Amino acid sequence: MVAVWLLGFAGICMLLLVLFGSLMLAAAFKNRIIAEEILLEALPKELDGFRILFISDIHRRRLPAKLLSPVKGNIDAVFLGGDLTENGASMKRLYDNMTLAAALAPAYAVHGNHDYRANITLVDNIIRGCGVKLLQDENIMIQKNGGMLLLTGVDFPRTGGKKAYRPLPPLSGAEAALFRIILVHDPLWLSRQSEVPADLVLAGHTHGGQVVLPFVGHRHVDPFYRHYNAGHYVIPRKDGSGTKARMLISRGFGTAHLPLRWGSRAEMHVLTLRRGAGQRC
Repeated sequence: MVAVWLLGFAGICMLLLVLFGSLMLAAAFKNRIIAEEILLEALPKELDGFRILFISDIHRRRLPAKLLSPVKGNIDAVFLGGDLTENGASMKRLYDNMTLAAALAPAYAVHGNHDYRANITLVDNIIRGCGVKLLQDENIMIQKNGGMLLLTGVDFPRTGGKKAYRPLPPLSGAEAALFRIILVHDPLWLSRQSEVPADLVLAGHTHGGQVVLPFVGHRHVDPFYRHYNAGHYVIPRKDGSGTKARMLISRGFGTAHLPLRWGSRAEMHVLTLRRGAGQRC
């Protein structure tokens, strides 16, 4: 009798485990775009309404052309926040994803840690060959309606560990006065800075914990990620301007290690920059 009861209990546990695993697998392949406005005090009036498609941590996934194609003509730029592929992933998939991104609007990308674990020479050739501008500790100016913003792409450290970032590329006097966005894969970069040298920082890497269990939460090793995990952050600047920097950490589109998600949904972002002060993000 006891053996029958134990067998039944084990069967129920196995069924629940399979069900839970199926739900996590399904969550890992969900598609969604979050459309939101970000209020920025230093945004030039000419750039009010500047719209960015921001995607981070694609890994092995295929970007959904059916979902993304309608944004063409309605965005000004595509920013790709690293981990565009990974070791063992299909390079044809990377080619298709980069081709789609570049077809939507002028596209800019930075490396993530997983990009460097793949064949980085081939990865870079594909990214550039598809028309995506790869920024490796570089500044580039983007213009619209006579206004200009400075985009700085921070390269992930290829050697020396994830905290071994090189100094930001120098700015001329004219560049230093521009509205600045920093595109960086890992928000841990921020912990190496005494000041936030930008008006807006866009990052990924964390996956929002990827699998966030009830009563356990996200289990990041570095204490930095326990606060800077995912979502929007407002950071006071120390440059005497009295303004605040804003940072968005995306939960990313793909998954690392296993194609599973729970409590941290996959996401892409359409960000509309708005001139003004306030709490809206």
